[in-house]
Amino acid sequence: MAVLAESELGSEAQRERRKRILDATMAIASKGGYEAVQMRAVADRADVAVGTLYRYFPSKVHLLVSALGREFSRIDAKTDRSAMAGGTPFQRLNFMVGKLNRAMQRNPLLTEAMTRAYVFADASAASEVDQVEKLIDSMFARAMADGEPTEDQYHIARVISDVWLSNLLAWLTRRASATDVSKRLDLAVRLLIGDQDSA
Repeated sequence: MAVLAESELGSEAQRERRKRILDATMAIASKGGYEAVQMRAVADRADVAVGTLYRYFPSKVHLLVSALGREFSRIDAKTDRSAMAGGTPFQRLNFMVGKLNRAMQRNPLLTEAMTRAYVFADASAASEVDQVEKLIDSMFARAMADGEPTEDQYHIARVISDVWLSNLLAWLTRRASATDVSKRLDLAVRLLIGDQDSA
């Protein structure tokens, strides 16, 4: 059975169906975490046949990683760039990291489900994982940049993304508090780009 890539969704009905499926996935994960996300339950809640669901997403890992990507896109779209204007790269990046932390900490069950799928995704979900990595790297690189990000800023963003993810996992598994995570990320950003007084 051919799986429909997001770029292949030509009709409004297909895009709406995909949205309903992801909405259902996130609603189920918000209430019960990773284990609660079962393909039959998602199909029922999204009002699609199970076979149709599998045409869009071949597994719950694909579902949850795609949901994570959509969540990052939503956060990015809602970010008020003017709130970051004029600050230093350190201040702007810390603003974005803090915004992402707060968003992910609002619903621990959903965050755990999406993050677990992302961390344990195999090669079959490489496209979805790659999309998520590009989104978060871009969010961090653009926060640092005064204009178009440089190649070095993208490299720094990749390192910050990895540090952010490891600290998100520490928070999810209760090995670190939200305060611990903020302090660690502040230190990582400071060590990588410094805290200059000017942009």
